[in-house]
Amino acid sequence: MQWKGRRGSSNVEDRRGMGGGRGLVGGGIGGIIIVLLVTLLGGNPGDLLDSMTGAVSNQTVPYEESQQEQELSQFVSVVLADTEEVWTEIFRQQGLEYEKPTLVLYKGSVQSACGAAGSSAGPFYCPGDRKLYIDLSFYEDLQQKFNAPGDFAMAYVIAHEVGHHVQTLLGTTDKIMPLRQKLSETEFNKYLVRFELQADYLAGVWAHHAQGMGVLEEGDIGEALTAASAVGDDTLQKQAQGHVVPESFTHGTSEQRKRWFDKGFQSGTIEGGDTFSTNNP
Repeated sequence: MQWKGRRGSSNVEDRRGMGGGRGLVGGGIGGIIIVLLVTLLGGNPGDLLDSMTGAVSNQTVPYEESQQEQELSQFVSVVLADTEEVWTEIFRQQGLEYEKPTLVLYKGSVQSACGAAGSSAGPFYCPGDRKLYIDLSFYEDLQQKFNAPGDFAMAYVIAHEVGHHVQTLLGTTDKIMPLRQKLSETEFNKYLVRFELQADYLAGVWAHHAQGMGVLEEGDIGEALTAASAVGDDTLQKQAQGHVVPESFTHGTSEQRKRWFDKGFQSGTIEGGDTFSTNNP
């Protein structure tokens, strides 16, 4: 992705060096990989941190950014600016106003309106404060743990979280999340899968317009598809426990995630992303 020397977003809040929550404490699912299965790339908005606990420290210490972190922070700022430009225009065409989210950079742990989160939870969006949260160390996780290298793999992660913000602005989040009080866990998980696949679709919509802006390079879409595949429920469960439990899926299979991102990329419009009305998402 061609990003160096381009405009970054002014909506980046740097909390690195600030005290955050004490992070994840169990949750009854077990293991960082399974925690990632639940919360990675969006988690369960409105219920992201039911399994969180601990006091919050307000201690602030000087944070010395490494050269790699400095480059990554500049990169995510540019990607966020690109999403702002794309979604502002798409919303304008719909007669709507796009409210730009804030992206929070943190290190280790952070406090959000959804609770306290540790970096092992992966990047997430909190609808309570309409902010995206990311520990830049996740870039290494993408490369090493998930075998999804490349800057556009990281761009896909950010675009997915912005997709959740779009869902919040359009009212989808408020329609879906209350269902968790009415349905069994298995039935509600089916809605969560569709919710997450729609965020993948919206990430693809952004990528479509990013291509039109002339900032994509050869291989970028392949990097995004690799990342989408790497965080499919079936892939993560196989890695963690050697078998899959489809009724526990919350984000969709690797095939589904790739397919819906690609649908959004091919379409470039909001209208094609209705994952809730199709029989087989």
